[in-house]
Amino acid sequence: MQYRTLGRTGVQVSSLALGAMNFGRIGRTTQDEATAVVDAALEGGINLIDTADMYGGGESEEMVGKAIAGRRDDIVLATKAGLPMGDDPNRRGSSRRWLVTELDNSLRRLGVDHVDLYQIHRWDPETSDEETLSALTDLQRAGKVRYFGSSTFPAHRVVQAQWAAREHRLGRYVTEQPSYSILQRGVEAHVLPVTEEYGLGVLVWSPLASGWLSGAVRAGREITTSRSAAMPQRFDLSVPSNRARLDAVERLAVVADEAGLTLIQLALGFVTAHPAVTSALVGPRTTDHLNAQLAAADTVLSADVLDAIDAIVAPGTDLAAHEKFDTPPALLDPALRRR
Repeated sequence: MQYRTLGRTGVQVSSLALGAMNFGRIGRTTQDEATAVVDAALEGGINLIDTADMYGGGESEEMVGKAIAGRRDDIVLATKAGLPMGDDPNRRGSSRRWLVTELDNSLRRLGVDHVDLYQIHRWDPETSDEETLSALTDLQRAGKVRYFGSSTFPAHRVVQAQWAAREHRLGRYVTEQPSYSILQRGVEAHVLPVTEEYGLGVLVWSPLASGWLSGAVRAGREITTSRSAAMPQRFDLSVPSNRARLDAVERLAVVADEAGLTLIQLALGFVTAHPAVTSALVGPRTTDHLNAQLAAADTVLSADVLDAIDAIVAPGTDLAAHEKFDTPPALLDPALRRR
């Protein structure tokens, strides 16, 4: 396992990190299975575990807390808040009122007195940067969080938050968590240059592109992954973007075979090769899934292999741009771009 400095914090984290979204009802994972995955991850050298309050309505945090009991100090523990936690309109977002309340809820579910990294799950257009950063700074000074970061922020919002922190003399986001894979490379054009400019650590999610790069999705095979069952429209081959993804996967599989790698090793080796990326978050449901991903921990792709990937999916290109989560609201709502 490789270890890298998380932004400018001085904290050393593994190049592969464990994402816990599949713990509980989302991945149909029991506590024993989740604990086994955590055990195997730690044994394999992973030292960063990332979860969120809304994964399973808090269930993931509870399962992570039980799995790490007695070894908290060996783990860089990260969680997130901001997405809805119920129908109440105030149980979401990044207001001081909600963040102060929800962090205490997360600490209770995790069974800890602090988290190492507290992340705003999505940019909240209803709340000012000053409001959010002020609350996070106070939580940091209270010792409940060590650092705070953003997740899936558009590049311009990353910049705006850095400016607001400086302008109002507040703590700043030290990490960003974007979606990034061979099939979704748009962040190379905007988010990753900004994170490098400001020295942010980058924890990328969905490096296997929701299973497209796991080796389970291939031409001529029935697609039976858990993600395809939950989101069939993302795997419907009558959709042009999905056909483009399948074509890319088939060509990438040839590159992987010629390099003596699995498709998973190729995919994870690709994202961790980018100089802006600190860690790639893997989200296994089973220890078998994890072991296949851990096999990529020391994968270093040659320049020839990286060039071959560029020839299949051009740098800065998203093959399914409509699935991005950092699209500025005005591109989605016509009313926001018309007087």
